[in-house]
Amino acid sequence: MWARLSTIQRAGLIGAALVLPCCGGVAVVGALSGDVEPATVPAPGAAVAAEQRADPPAPESGSTKPADQAAGTTTKTVKVRKSVGYPTRTVDDDSLAQGRTKVRTHGEAGERTLTYRVTVTGGRETGRKLVSDVVTRKPVPKVVAIGTRTAKAPDAGCDANYTPCVPIAQDVDCRGGSGDGPAYVDGPVRVIGNDPYDLDRDGDGVACD
Repeated sequence: MWARLSTIQRAGLIGAALVLPCCGGVAVVGALSGDVEPATVPAPGAAVAAEQRADPPAPESGSTKPADQAAGTTTKTVKVRKSVGYPTRTVDDDSLAQGRTKVRTHGEAGERTLTYRVTVTGGRETGRKLVSDVVTRKPVPKVVAIGTRTAKAPDAGCDANYTPCVPIAQDVDCRGGSGDGPAYVDGPVRVIGNDPYDLDRDGDGVACD
């Protein structure tokens, strides 16, 4: 390297050697020789910028949310009310003619309350479980009376237009009256149909009174 230097460069090196202890002669010698790269001196504030670019500290492990809250999962209680239909019962009633019916008690629907535990995830229902099913109002049964009374068959030889029995004959008169028979009946007698024997003279429905 010394052989390649010119006389001026050699003189410069000698001078640099004299000032080396006080002026950082390494950089000067390198500049004069052309073979040594000058040292790089960081610019002011570079270290501060490097510190600012450093990654932020990781969050503490104790600050994470539970998995259900992180996913937006919640539970709530939902109550649903439903109608309970009323039953119908029948009872025999001999005060009604056979085949007739009459409502004795009108039915009334009851109510039941169903309680569910509902799971909601992300604003949408994702699960539902029945917790309880309680009848909160009992239904009132409907009661219908069924007639069982049968029509009494007229006695043999009795006219069905009267009660009690008026015999079937060519003519019937009230006993003790002015009629000449040949058959007679004791009153009073109710006319429940026609009056073929003209026993009800005043037309009030009662004959031989």
